[in-house]
Amino acid sequence: MTISLRPYQRDAVDALYAYWQGGGGNGLLVLPTGAGKSLVIATLVRELLERYPTLRIGAITHVKELIAQNAQELLKLWPGAPVGIYSAGLGRKDVHARVLFMGIQSAWNRTGRIGDIDVLLVDEAHLIPRSADTMYGKFIAAARERVPDMRIVGLTATPFRLDSGRLDAGKEALFDDVVHEVNVRDLIEAGYLAPLISKATVAEMSTDGVAVRGGEFVAGSLQAVARKPGVVADAVREIVRLGADRRGWLAFCTGVEHAAEVRDTIRAHGISCEMVTGDTPAAERDQIIARYKRREIRCLTSVAVLTTGFNAPHVDLIALLRPTLSTGLYVQMVGRGFRLAEGKENCLVLDFAGNVRRHGPVDAVKLSRGPGGGGDPAGDDEAKVKPDSVRAKVCPNCETFAPLAARTCEVCGHEWPLPAPRHEATAEVVPILTTEAVPDRWIDVSTVTFGRHEKLGAPPSVRIEYLCGPKIYREWLCFEHAGFARDKARQTWRRMGGSLPEPENVDAALDRINELATVTGIRVREQGKYPEVIARRIDAPPVRGAAE
Repeated sequence: MTISLRPYQRDAVDALYAYWQGGGGNGLLVLPTGAGKSLVIATLVRELLERYPTLRIGAITHVKELIAQNAQELLKLWPGAPVGIYSAGLGRKDVHARVLFMGIQSAWNRTGRIGDIDVLLVDEAHLIPRSADTMYGKFIAAARERVPDMRIVGLTATPFRLDSGRLDAGKEALFDDVVHEVNVRDLIEAGYLAPLISKATVAEMSTDGVAVRGGEFVAGSLQAVARKPGVVADAVREIVRLGADRRGWLAFCTGVEHAAEVRDTIRAHGISCEMVTGDTPAAERDQIIARYKRREIRCLTSVAVLTTGFNAPHVDLIALLRPTLSTGLYVQMVGRGFRLAEGKENCLVLDFAGNVRRHGPVDAVKLSRGPGGGGDPAGDDEAKVKPDSVRAKVCPNCETFAPLAARTCEVCGHEWPLPAPRHEATAEVVPILTTEAVPDRWIDVSTVTFGRHEKLGAPPSVRIEYLCGPKIYREWLCFEHAGFARDKARQTWRRMGGSLPEPENVDAALDRINELATVTGIRVREQGKYPEVIARRIDAPPVRGAAE
């Protein structure tokens, strides 16, 4: 069986090689949940050993399911791979293999037995704590004593810890840079991930009076609020109503008692439901998850598990019943719905905990390194928000969440009025938060022109110019580029009405411009100096001219 990388996976691998060739050290590869990190790991292992056969490679993570999955992916890609596993949960402790897939709980104090590691791949790297006095900290320190120049590669959907700041920020940061990051929205638009949709809920948990410690809600205080009379019953009633045509439900809860109450209330509606927590015995948990994946169980309630390493592609409803101030945890929870499955159009996120308002749209989450750069401790708490933060609003027509700065609802087309001017004649359109983009907006197009664009040192592209009153907006179709840029060009060609197969180069595209429909409007996201065209309103054959 031939396994080929998706363009963005190939780009991630190549970016790491280029980073190392340029003198880089420990790099992070950021790929959303469902983007195929296991295949990226397998490709790195195979290609590194093909180039440097004497290397010893270790891959480490925290749950046995991921250990087994990553090892199996390498064997699918490379059937004769020299693979070993070191995990008590999987009942194996192979110490002599050239490639060793390890569980951190089993390996952290066994570096003497495991031996030298030249390259260490850390899956779900966001789970590495900041403190060096932890299993990860001790394992890495001991491994570096044996091989001082050991390279570390982190793979994660979130480049920030669940409990503190960025993985590449701070004086003791383990990683030096984010080498390659894949955007959620791009993968959804390219058809590699399932879209998430969210609805405002009538039932909503209040966090008023809930204690906060270390930048996060205190679990006991949170569970008391979540279990106030009527809160669970009202939430479950909405889950059952809105999830009637959905096959795989996942509910994230505040504590064991809360998860049990949610489970029992869902069962009372005649829906099959089980509970999985950190206290669930391993064999029982494995059995429940296996039944869920076979769709014998419709809903799982969860506490402190299933946020990472849980692979059930058919999940199409996520109920957030657990408020969090951790942006990383928020991203991990909703990320369970990104995977594609037959018959699955999207995943509905029902937020009873105010998380979408608090953190904003999941594809807009961005955390900087802090005002002082990578070594500034001011960035330590950037993965947290304040309890009363608001980063999203609700469409009054369809109740879908949208960024605060959005002017048009993506789902129903509702248009929010522009803010009233203050002292100036015209109000400035600026983002309310620095982490969000300036608002997306629709603009009428009078004329569209196409031309060839040349840039020194890069392949040519098709330049499209949209004349919108006195202003021109541009986008480029990079048919002759590699990877995601080429994929995006082909996708845009199809969306503009072009026939298949898509053009392979610029000349072919310009010869076939008459296939494209007329663009009467464009949706623009203002991003710094260069606005980005993110959608087009299509009509009949375009008005064409020769772009200069």
